[in-house]
Amino acid sequence: MTTKPISDLDQRKQDEHGHEEAVRGMFDRIAPTYDRANRVMSMGIDTLWRKRAIAQLVDLPEGALLDSCAGTLDLTALLAKKFPERRLVAMDFAGEMLEHGKEKAPTAERVLGDATKMPFGDDEFAGSICGFGMRNLGDTERGTRDMFRVLKPGGVFVTLEFFRPASRSSRIFHAAYARAVLPTAGGLLSGEKSAYAYLAASMKGFLLRTEYEALLERSGFKNVRGFDLLFGIASIVVGTR
Repeated sequence: MTTKPISDLDQRKQDEHGHEEAVRGMFDRIAPTYDRANRVMSMGIDTLWRKRAIAQLVDLPEGALLDSCAGTLDLTALLAKKFPERRLVAMDFAGEMLEHGKEKAPTAERVLGDATKMPFGDDEFAGSICGFGMRNLGDTERGTRDMFRVLKPGGVFVTLEFFRPASRSSRIFHAAYARAVLPTAGGLLSGEKSAYAYLAASMKGFLLRTEYEALLERSGFKNVRGFDLLFGIASIVVGTR
C-alpha cells in the first residue's frame, strides 16, 4: 500500500484506498497553513476564481446546497453570503481542514465524508460546488456519479479545478509553477514540501477540461459547459441534473 498520494490517474487505480488515506493525511498535516499558502502562492487570484464559480449557481430548485471537498470552507463562506436562507453543508474527508475553517461559515453543517460515497440521501441537494478537489479523488468517475445521485432534478453542479493544461501557453506556465512555486513556496510556508510537490504533479496527471466535461455527461449531467480562467490556469465546469 502506498504511503504517498498518487498523482497519475491510471496508477492511482492500482491502489485507490492507499491514495485516499495518503491524501487525507496530507491535508490534515497542511491544514494549519493552508489558507496562508493559498493566498501567497496565488496572489489572491484564487479568491476571484471562487467568486466566479459561485456565480454559476443560478436557477436552482428549492433546497440545501453542498460544498464538496470543502477544505477550509472558503467556498462555503461565499455560499452563506449568497444564499443566507438555505441549509448549507460543507463536506470534506480531512477533519483538520474543516476544523481550521469552521469560523468562516459558522451556520454551515460540517460533515466528514468521502466524495466518492457521500453520506447523503438521493436527491438531497439543489446545488453543489467543488473547488480544487475532484483531482484528488481515488476514482473521479465514482465522484461524478455520486454527485449526480445526491442532486435533485434541476440541481446544478459547479467544479472549479486545475485540469491538465491543453494549450502550449498554459502547459509552459503549469510546468514552471509546478517546478518552482508550488514545492518551494508551499514547502516553506507549510513545512510540507512533498505535499505541494504532489499538488503540482496532480495537475499534470489529471484530466483535460474537455475530458472531464465528457465524464460529467457520461455520469448523467446535461447542459455541461466549461470555460477557462486566466489563460487556462484554472477552469470552471457546470452541469445540471
